[in-house]
Amino acid sequence: MMLRNIPRLSSPRANAGVALFISLVLLLMLTIIGVSAVQSTSLEVRMARNDHDTLLAFQAAESALRDAEDQLEAITSIVNFTDTGDNGLWTVSDLGDPPRWQEDANWTTAGKHVEAPTTVDGVAAAPRYIIEHAASVIREENAYQIDDPYGQSASDRVEIFRVTALGTGGTAQAQVLLQSTYGRVLE
Repeated sequence: MMLRNIPRLSSPRANAGVALFISLVLLLMLTIIGVSAVQSTSLEVRMARNDHDTLLAFQAAESALRDAEDQLEAITSIVNFTDTGDNGLWTVSDLGDPPRWQEDANWTTAGKHVEAPTTVDGVAAAPRYIIEHAASVIREENAYQIDDPYGQSASDRVEIFRVTALGTGGTAQAQVLLQSTYGRVLE
């Protein structure tokens, strides 16, 4: 019987070095994948938080807008609307001048705006609003209108207001500005 020499491909010592190298490469790849997943999750959490802040600011502004419209329902005269904006009641700015709602001082100075009476939980600052008297629309007669829809006699007078509301979210950086145009028939 003859013994054959079986060739060896590599020694166990050489295999141990390759196995260590492959293990380190796999560990490095898993670490990169893990760090990437953590960064992605962190970014998604920040985006969700910012979206929540914006929605909260929108809800606060919408609440202030409704409070301002409720205040307009109680107004019986436009004499309280001035160029100085006492109690948040303004006349519309002159043509060529910046609108009242664009001036930062009108949102920070007490008496130039109204803090909405309805509270919104979780906001950094109370919602605020200003009301501008934009125009008076007077109709003496309307040949095409059979009935008087406003219940007035010879003429209709509709006062037009611009309501601007500023809502703040959970942080001061999240702000939403909403506007509406509101018409009221005043006798």
